[in-house]
Amino acid sequence: MWWRRTLSRSSRCCLGCGRIGAKLFKGIWSLRSRPICSAPALPADRITALQALDVWKRHFEEKGVTEPEHSSQYIIAHLLGAKTIESVEQQRLTEFLSKEKMEQVWQLCTRRLSRMPVQYIIEEWDFRDLTLKLRPPVFIPRPETEELVELVLTDLQKHPGAGETRQTCLEVGCGSGAVSLSLLKSLPQLEAFALDRSQDAVDLSRENALRLGLQDRLKVYHMDVIKDAERMLGLFSSISALVSNPPYLFSEDMATLEPEILRFEDHAALDGGEDGLNVIRQILALAPDFLSNRGRVYLEVDPRHPPLVRRWAEDNVKGLRYMETRHDVSGRPRFCILQKEESHKDPEVDQD
Repeated sequence: MWWRRTLSRSSRCCLGCGRIGAKLFKGIWSLRSRPICSAPALPADRITALQALDVWKRHFEEKGVTEPEHSSQYIIAHLLGAKTIESVEQQRLTEFLSKEKMEQVWQLCTRRLSRMPVQYIIEEWDFRDLTLKLRPPVFIPRPETEELVELVLTDLQKHPGAGETRQTCLEVGCGSGAVSLSLLKSLPQLEAFALDRSQDAVDLSRENALRLGLQDRLKVYHMDVIKDAERMLGLFSSISALVSNPPYLFSEDMATLEPEILRFEDHAALDGGEDGLNVIRQILALAPDFLSNRGRVYLEVDPRHPPLVRRWAEDNVKGLRYMETRHDVSGRPRFCILQKEESHKDPEVDQD
């Protein structure tokens, strides 16, 4: 999909790290009010799903909508009660759509003309083995973040809590709840805490937890990791894993994002400041106070970040050791893992 290409290749390539100016921001936000391209006329006669797919694929192509074929396929499959067009029976694809169903196709596909992401249009998306509800402006989870979950999951499975000690996870910037909920589903003994500065994200995480039956093991807080540090220090301690896919784009890179992101996703969930490290530095500074002995921090970052993260942590954070950099499936340095050194003040059982 468009976001896989945009965030994985374009916006995360080295485009400099200057601060984005006020005039440029004004231009970015004006994109949100750009008029929607006109939709093709609703056919007077009934048509089949295959014909509707063809109409909208061609129209998306004409209007410059990215991923025109996938866009039409996902939307129409969703309206037919399926996740992919390949999973729809051929007979259904060749049957005439009802007038009501045709109107629904036209309504949802017209939203795509505004460059609204498909995930927001169909209001759900799969993340690993979960189907999550999604709505703007909450950040849409990306494929790389599934890899982040796998890293955390592998470590926690290797070193389960001993005796009555339960493993705990803290997620900073939970968005839709994708990371915490994936970990909870895979680890029945895990308890998780999650926070986000956006009330929309907090509400959506709680809704997804309830839908998945995981609400009893996930506590979601409306907090800003920078502004609410003192409050956090009073709530979280002896955490086994601190996980975050924080805003890490360099501010200057925001100007390169496609309309799907600029118009609909929360910029605060993307823009990490001049060097992309504003939130990351705060997480690292607080981590030793949150973690149990040998508890770990797992960060998804820009490929330029690992050496910067390592240097900053070594120079500024006592008791936190940089363990390793892990690469994503495309071979880019994407994940930073750090570990709290043992402290005699922390009686918790080792997590490693």
